[in-house]
Amino acid sequence: MKKLISCEFNMDSACVELLYSDNSMISIDCTAVENEVADNLYQRSELDYLIYNDPLAYADLILNGDPEKYLGAVTERQIE
Repeated sequence: MKKLISCEFNMDSACVELLYSDNSMISIDCTAVENEVADNLYQRSELDYLIYNDPLAYADLILNGDPEKYLGAVTERQIE
């Protein structure tokens, strides 16, 4: 079973990178994700907040969650 060693945002590549104990890596292209799932400035801001402040939660949301549903819920008040 591979174990997560690190998760961090790489500013040079604009990717959240996850490194595992077997030296495998997952790199999430944050620009591509924003272009695909964020419909407005509030949603992009929420994703940016996660990228910079909690990259592990961001990676979990993108890899295991439903980013559209999450963004709809957390930005509902701003776009009404």
